[in-house]
Amino acid sequence: MKKLDRRLVFGLLALAVIISLTLFIAPRSNRITSGSTFSRSPDGYGAWYAYMQRQGTPVERWRKTIREIEQISGTGNTMIQVDPSGLGMANPDLNWIDRGNTWIVLGGRDLAATEAGFSTQHESDRGLVKIETSRRLTSDKGIKRLLGDRFGSLVWEEPKGKGRIIYAVTPFLAANAYQDEPGNFPFLAQLVTGKKIWIDEYLHGYRDETAKTESRQSWLGYLLGTPLSVVLLQAIGLSIVLVWAKNRRFGQAQPIEASRVNDSEAYTQALASVLYKAGRSEFVVDVVGREEQLQIQRSLGLGGVLVDREVLIKAWVEQTGRPAAELAQLFPEKQRLSEQELIKWLAHLKEIRQSFPWS
Repeated sequence: MKKLDRRLVFGLLALAVIISLTLFIAPRSNRITSGSTFSRSPDGYGAWYAYMQRQGTPVERWRKTIREIEQISGTGNTMIQVDPSGLGMANPDLNWIDRGNTWIVLGGRDLAATEAGFSTQHESDRGLVKIETSRRLTSDKGIKRLLGDRFGSLVWEEPKGKGRIIYAVTPFLAANAYQDEPGNFPFLAQLVTGKKIWIDEYLHGYRDETAKTESRQSWLGYLLGTPLSVVLLQAIGLSIVLVWAKNRRFGQAQPIEASRVNDSEAYTQALASVLYKAGRSEFVVDVVGREEQLQIQRSLGLGGVLVDREVLIKAWVEQTGRPAAELAQLFPEKQRLSEQELIKWLAHLKEIRQSFPWS
């Protein structure tokens, strides 16, 4: 009984150490990339950036510190910061704003939740805007509401001198996940109209070679800022527990179970065998080609519904600068291919995926 209790204590202690290290010391690399125009994940802004480029809007990525914002001279400029709240870097330059520029902070305010539903849709002059948060700014004092409901403001404007600051309660106002919503992309595009639009990528880790004014980190600081630190600290904590327990097992040795058959994989292999024997390569071309086209469309900001080939090829040429013939091979002239032709076609799909600029 005493041995069982001892094993239980050591097991719980080891679990507590690992959970604590993971929760409190794990780096927030996912939070850093959230909101980046280089990101293709649902919380990224790559699709919106491509959308703005297709509109012919002068939009660029800012990769310097905010202290260097004064390099952008004149008025009518816009700076956008996406999801800076968890990084402590939402620091609008009031002098730059006062002379007639706009600063937009998406998700930079820590507001309390209200009784509003989590997922709501709101009318705007650019269509329905989908918002997924119950947080609201409940006070309208000194602000101009741009989007909201009876629970409070979702997007609002605060005048500063000749310029203005625009806040949104959610950092995902025009994230990739909302590219199929009718109003989200156009609504944010309407807010950022101006002579030149900049998106702060410095706070997401994308920095110019010239931006080296920050103090150099020590090796310890570097390790603590990478996922390796979590592995090291967990290993140290587990080693301490094992030494304390004299390297004894926490329970009886368990026999190795026989590996289970993956039903999905087995079905796929069986279907592939049947199609190969029947020579039905057109089925493979249709299914695989359609899925590849959808993946490329989403990366180009064209949504998740199949578009005409001409539209897709035109967007490919404009956004990647690569020849149209390269993508045109995605659509073979004949559906039924020989074995060698099918292998060659699949190899070309792989080359397209590997050479894709945002892969």
